[in-house]
Order: sequence, then C-alpha cells, then structure tokens
Amino acid sequence: MPIHLFRRRAAVSARPVPPPPSAPLRPAETKVSATGAVVAIQGKGRPIPGARDTATLTRSGFAGNPIGFRTVKLIAEAAAAVPLVLQDDTRRYEVHPMLALLARPNPAQGRADLLEALFGQLMLTGNAYVEAVGTDGLPVELHVLRSDRMSVIPGTDGWPVGYEYRVGAKAHRFAMADAPTICHIRNFHPQDDHYGLAPLQAAAAAIDVHNAAARWSKALLENAARPSGAIVYGGTDGHGTLTADQYQRLQDEMASYHQGAANAGRPMLLEGGLDWKPMGFSPSDMEFQQTKDSAAREIALAFGVPPLLLGLPGDATYSNYQEANRAFYRLTVLPLASRVAEALAHWLTGFTGERLVLKPDLDAVPALSAEREALWNRVARAEFLSPDEKRALLGLPQMKAGG
Repeated sequence: MPIHLFRRRAAVSARPVPPPPSAPLRPAETKVSATGAVVAIQGKGRPIPGARDTATLTRSGFAGNPIGFRTVKLIAEAAAAVPLVLQDDTRRYEVHPMLALLARPNPAQGRADLLEALFGQLMLTGNAYVEAVGTDGLPVELHVLRSDRMSVIPGTDGWPVGYEYRVGAKAHRFAMADAPTICHIRNFHPQDDHYGLAPLQAAAAAIDVHNAAARWSKALLENAARPSGAIVYGGTDGHGTLTADQYQRLQDEMASYHQGAANAGRPMLLEGGLDWKPMGFSPSDMEFQQTKDSAAREIALAFGVPPLLLGLPGDATYSNYQEANRAFYRLTVLPLASRVAEALAHWLTGFTGERLVLKPDLDAVPALSAEREALWNRVARAEFLSPDEKRALLGLPQMKAGG
C-alpha cells in the first residue's frame, strides 16, 4: 500500500467517533463568570466619570454643588431681570398684549418667575420648552415645561412633527400645527439635531473633581483631620500576630473612640508592641485646596461667569468687581437674554402675524450705564448723521413721517 494512503487511513481512524443519535450531546460545563473577561482587562488607576444623564447631573452639579448652584442662579436671575422693549419699524410700544402676556404669563407666575425657570432649564439641560395655552390668536397663558420630561418627535424630513411630555406612565403629545403650541429654545450642539448642549455637561468633569475634593475634605475632618495610617504589631521579638480577640478589641476601640468628628483630637493609646505608621498624604502634599479652586474656576468658565463674582480666590483677570460685572453682562447675560427674547417674539408673532421685535433695553441695565452714556454723547456730537441714523445706532425705531 502506498505510504500516503496509509497515513490518510490512519488519520481517519484516529478521528473521534461521535456518539449515537440516541445519546444527547452535552455542552462542556465551565465555571466562568460572563463578566470575567471584562474585569480582567480593566485598567488600573483610571478615573471613573460620574453619570452624565440629566437627572444625575442636576443633582450633583446644581443641587449638590455650591459653585454650580450659584452660577446657574446668577445667570438665570440676572437674565430674567433684564428689561425688555417691544417695537416695530416705526414705534416702541409701552402697552401691547404681548407685553401684558409676558408680565403675567399664568396665574401662578409672574414675568421674573417664568423667565428664571426658562433660563435655568437652558443652563441645566441645554433645552427650554414653553407651552402656549389658547391658540385662538395670542395665547392667554405661558408655561415653562421641565426639559427632562420632554422629548422631540422627528418627522421623515428631520424636522420635529411633535413633542411628547411624559410623567411616569402618563404621556401627552403636542402635535405641531400651523400655530405650534410649543416653543423649543435650545443651545448650540454640534452633534445633535434636536437637543441642545448644556453648560452643565461641559462642566461635568470639573464638577466631579470639585465634589470629590469636598468629600475628601469632609472625610478628613471626620477623622480628626489626620491622614490614614496603619497600626503595626511587632510582638516581643519584633514580629508576631495578634490573636482574634485582641484584633477584634482593637477594631472596636478604633471605631468607638477614634473615628468621627466627636472624637477629633482624642489621643490614641497604644499598648506594648503596637506602633502607628502614617500612610496617607497631608493636605499640603495633595494640594487638594488648589485643585478644588481650579475646578471651581473651570465650572465658572463653562457657564461664562467671572470667578471674581463667585468669590473665588486667586483670580486677577479683572481689576475690580465693576469691570467683572460689566463683562458678565456683556458676554453672558445679554447674549442669552437677546436670543431668548428673539425666539419668544418670533414664536408669539406667529399667532398674530405682526412684525415685532422683542429685545433687551440696554439703557435700563445698570451694569452698562457708563458705556451707554458714552455712546449717547458720542452719537449726539456726530453732526454728520441724520436723526434716523442716530436713532438706529442707539437701537431706537425711526421717527414717524413729520415727527
């Protein structure tokens, strides 16, 4: 027989014989966790970021962080207090149904309450939703809805065809008609077509650092403001171990007499053979206070609030408080208030068909009084400008014919 045929027959005969069809095949049993491989490749020492959903960010960055709380309140209250003017091409209105609606938007809220809630939703979630009640002409009521309960329903062309407001198992759908009942104001988001990017999301990492530094400081105070360490038992001859009863007694004494704020400063009594070995870093080594201040400045930077207005130390960007306050209004408050006022005017005029402009009254903002006075004086001395050109530079409507 040729040698290659012999090798092929030997290989075939060496193959395992499958069991008869009557015997069921049992898979090989393994005692391995389904997540074992994932845990095995986990990196060591890598930071674990906090959750980035809206509810968690609001709890940790607004309700649980003093810097985030103050920045959001500062922007929302300042923007809501900016006086607004309503005008068209020829006149500025002192009395108008739209002004009356904004002054008393609903029975439970006034103008400041409604706008503060609107600006707060923009800062915390990047989105703000205003509901109009009564769409036969100008709405009779306005309500700010919670952004975390609202979802956009996109159509086949990508534009929203409706909105859904969900509370628990109940949901209400707002259909987009010729006069939409929902005004959606959102921040710019480069990677989302329907939802805005919140400053709170951009500051999430700094908020995690600031909260972690606060927790570390609290834990340090609760442990007598001393770093952690180890109690080493050397024994009579330099080495040895404690008995179970001795070990348990030492643990109980440490928990009862040397932990917590009530025991701060209490001296530790170590019996023979026990020695205290500090193992932690001191606050100066960790420089946690500088890290905490740096994180606070990053939070303020994400929201556009000068750190000087928040009382943060070590910030010398502005020479005085007045300059920082003026920069805060010029760079943060007024652009936000202008954008929201324009969106509300565009939405509300869709019910009536009027062509009106709603914008901040810059002459009534105290932080801008000096520069507005300088602008008025400069325009008044410009003899080469016509009265209408001067009014346009000052943001005023043109004079009526013959006026």
